[in-house]
Amino acid sequence: MTDTTIALVTGANKGIGYEIAAGLGALGWSVGVGARDDQRREAAVEKLRAAGVDAFGVPLDVTDDASVTAAAELIEQRAGRLDVLVNNAGITGGRPQEPSSVDLEIIRTVVETNVIGVVRVTNAMLPLLRRSAAPRIVNMSSSVGSLTRQSGPADDLVTGPVAVAYSPSKTFLNGVTVQYARELRGTNILINAACPGFVATDLNGFRGVRTPEQGAATAIRLATLPDDGPTGGFFEDAGVVPW
Repeated sequence: MTDTTIALVTGANKGIGYEIAAGLGALGWSVGVGARDDQRREAAVEKLRAAGVDAFGVPLDVTDDASVTAAAELIEQRAGRLDVLVNNAGITGGRPQEPSSVDLEIIRTVVETNVIGVVRVTNAMLPLLRRSAAPRIVNMSSSVGSLTRQSGPADDLVTGPVAVAYSPSKTFLNGVTVQYARELRGTNILINAACPGFVATDLNGFRGVRTPEQGAATAIRLATLPDDGPTGGFFEDAGVVPW
C-alpha cells in the first residue's frame, strides 16, 4: 500500500473537475480521473501527467452500478485504499425547466446523476475510504441549491434561472451530505458540500464569471481539511452557504 495520498475526482476530464484534479495533483497526490468518455478521460490524464501530476484514468459512469463497482475495484487494486473522494460529476438537464411545463424525465435524469450517482459512488468507495488515516468526501453542490437564497432577494447570478430539476437536485444533494455526516459522526471521515460559484464551463454555455481554477478552490480546501475540520457543512469561497 502506497504512502501517497490517493484521490478520485468524478467528472474530472474537463472544467471544474479537471482543475480539482490538477490542484490535488499539485500537492503531490495520486489522482484518479473519473470520466465515462474514454477519449476525453485519457486526454485529461495525458495533460495532467505533462504538468507533472501522478494521474490515472478511472472509467466511471456514475449512473451505472457495474461501472461504479469496477471503478472501486480498480482503485483497490492500484492503491488498496482511497483517501479523498470528490463527487463532481453532474448535469443541468438543459432548459427550459419551468415547474409547470417541465418534462418529468428531465427531473429523473438530473436526480439520477446529481444525487443518486453521488450515493452510488460514495457507497462503493466507503470501504476504501475507511482504510484511510484521514478520509475526506467533497460533494460539489451549488448555491442554487440554497433554499434561503432561492426564496430571498438574491439576483440571478446567485439563484440561477428557474430550474425545477437542477436547482432542487443540489438542495437534495445538500440534504444527502448532511445525512452522511450524521451516519459517519464519530468516525474520521469528514464530508462536506462545496459551491464553486458561477464558473464559466460548458455546463452553462460559458456564461459564468469565474474561472474553473477559482471554482476548484473550495473543493480543494475541503479535500485537505485537518482532522478537526468541519463535517456536514456547505461552503463557498466566502465561507458558509446558508441552507
